[in-house]
Amino acid sequence: MNRATRFLDTARGVIRAEAAALETLAETLDGGFAAAIEKILDTSGRVIVSGIGKSGHIARKIAATFASTGTPAQFVHPAEASHGDLGMITRSDVVLAISNSGEAPELANLLSYTRRFGIPLIGMTSRADSTLGRESDVLIAIPRTGEACTTGVVPTNSTTMTLALGDALAVSLMDHRAFTAEDFRAYHPGGKLGTRLTRVRDLMHGADRMPLAGADTPMSDGLLTISQKGFGVVGVLDAEGGLAGVVTDGDLRRNMAGLLERTAGEVMTRDPRTIGPDSLAEEAVAAMEDNQITCLFVVDPEGSRRVVGILHIHDCLRAGVV
Repeated sequence: MNRATRFLDTARGVIRAEAAALETLAETLDGGFAAAIEKILDTSGRVIVSGIGKSGHIARKIAATFASTGTPAQFVHPAEASHGDLGMITRSDVVLAISNSGEAPELANLLSYTRRFGIPLIGMTSRADSTLGRESDVLIAIPRTGEACTTGVVPTNSTTMTLALGDALAVSLMDHRAFTAEDFRAYHPGGKLGTRLTRVRDLMHGADRMPLAGADTPMSDGLLTISQKGFGVVGVLDAEGGLAGVVTDGDLRRNMAGLLERTAGEVMTRDPRTIGPDSLAEEAVAAMEDNQITCLFVVDPEGSRRVVGILHIHDCLRAGVV
């Protein structure tokens, strides 16, 4: 057996062991999990997540996932807590302490602090009879499946299950609170995920940039508006102020003969493609590509056809929407 084959065999064994551990976790999940959700929902403060070593790394990720999905949370390092950071924890908070063995000495002062001031404590451990297990108001049990390494001591299965439990808590809280994609974007405006959730209203140009003209406007003035505004089009308004049509480059070419003797209403294409301000910018890009156009007028979603903005495909590309 060559080295590459051995590496792949080892990797597949680890992944299968961790997958099996997750299956065991799903099957053994009990009322402690639901009780932890209730504790978090009952608190008026934050979820303080803490752990040391590998559990600490997992705790940081869990706190970050909570915070980005509508559950205020903060990671507190247990060693730093013993040197003043306990002051970050208030009586309105709930503490989620993580330790596979339940006996991490660095957690001792944190546990004592929660007991002294009546702060709800959720423990996540594989040993219900450990110090953490006994002191917890609510216990989320981690199955004792062993680890995926050959020595059986390197945190692998245990940390994977702990991470999955954190995700399960966060998603359960999201579902209960009906947390939406728009809510997520408010907490996560950067990166690809934030970009995908960008709305048309976030990118569109407002009243001062919109190229608009009345149906009776002479095309000599319409051409001036097209040139001044720089979008290559002019929107044509009806008597009620709604968007009746749009004059594009194609309309200009089709009406070249006698163009300056015509009005915008005579030259325009009626019922142009439009989009609402609350639509995703991705939808606007798709509409422009499908119709082979470079911009869309943004209209009032209530059906009045009142123009509230204009969006150019370059605005979307600059924002990273593709």
